[in-house]
This record gives sequence, structure tokens and C-alpha cells, in this order.
Amino acid sequence: MTENTKTRDNTDFIIKPLDTSTWPDFAALAERHNGVFGGCWCTWFHLHPEPPERKELGNREFKKKFVEADKTHAALVFDGEEAIAWAQFGTVKELPNIHHRKQWEAESKELPDYRISCIFVDKRYRRKGLAAIAVRGALSLIAQQGGGLVEVYPHDLAEKKKAGKKVSSSFLYNATRTMYEREGFTYLRPKGQGNCVMTKVVAVPQP
Repeated sequence: MTENTKTRDNTDFIIKPLDTSTWPDFAALAERHNGVFGGCWCTWFHLHPEPPERKELGNREFKKKFVEADKTHAALVFDGEEAIAWAQFGTVKELPNIHHRKQWEAESKELPDYRISCIFVDKRYRRKGLAAIAVRGALSLIAQQGGGLVEVYPHDLAEKKKAGKKVSSSFLYNATRTMYEREGFTYLRPKGQGNCVMTKVVAVPQP
């Protein structure tokens, strides 16, 4: 699946799924940013319980093994031949490890079919709407897999501001409440200090 899309300044980008054919592009993006978030390689959300092979392999090879086994999913945003952003998504079983997990488990009344766990944008392309493009790509891929209830856990910057907290754009691993509101998500409840739970129902595309 390859999909063309545009940012708010009308720039064209392409969405591709993370798989073995796009792994080198994903890896290049992560390597340009030292493995992302302290060398996470977008593995943290897979780690509950901690798989023993993760420490043996290291995060890069662990992620690669998951890609080869089709156990990890993401929408990659391309500018030409270069991957410049991603949005990781999957089922609760595939991505069991979220921040404030115990609170989420205690308060959840309905399990989502999918969750979007994290978003990353190349530092050269930030503040251009690429996070929203990546999320739309993830939702499109979810629709092709059957759709359903999608849950996200963004930063609620209004709440953080009330608490006197300032968050760097480089740390907004799941974007913001206002961005998801623009993408049609509904606010459900707070999570932790300054985060929240939001949902959207994704329909299967009509032929």
C-alpha cells in the first residue's frame, strides 16, 4: 500500500507501511536521531512483560525481528525516497506497555481494537503538520485491516500548562489533544498528569 497525502502547506508526501521492504528507511530515520528517545527504536510499547531476547539482541535488532515477524506496525511518511516520520499502531496485545498502564487498566470499560502508541517526526520537518499526516496514514492502514475502535494517549497541553509544566516538542511522543481533536478523535478521560485518553471509530473503506 502506498498513499499520497499533503500537509497544510500543500506539500506532497507518501505513506507506506512498515515492513521488510521499508525497514531500511525506518532504520535510517531512527539512526539519524540516535535510535530515538534514548535509543528506544520504538520498542518500549512492546515490552510488557519484558521479552528476554530484547536485552540479548538490543533494541535495533529486536525491532527488526518484530518487523520480520509482522508483529509491529507503523505508517511511514516519505518525502521522496526518505522516511521522515512514523506513527506506530497495533492491538493491545501487540502494544501492551503504555504509560500509566495500571491506571488505564483500572479505568478502561472497553478495549480498543487498535491503539496508536507513538509518533516521531524528523527534526528537520517538525512544526509542518507531519504528525497529523502520520496519524492519518495509520488510520488508513487500520481501515484496510478491518477498522474498529482506535485509542490514543496524547499530551493535554492545557492541563500541563495549568500545572506549570512546559514540554519540548521533541518529547511529544504521541502528539497533543488539540491535534487529535482536529483529526476527529473524542476526549474520554485524563490519564496520568497531563495526558489523556481519546478514541475514534475507523470504518472499513468502501469499494
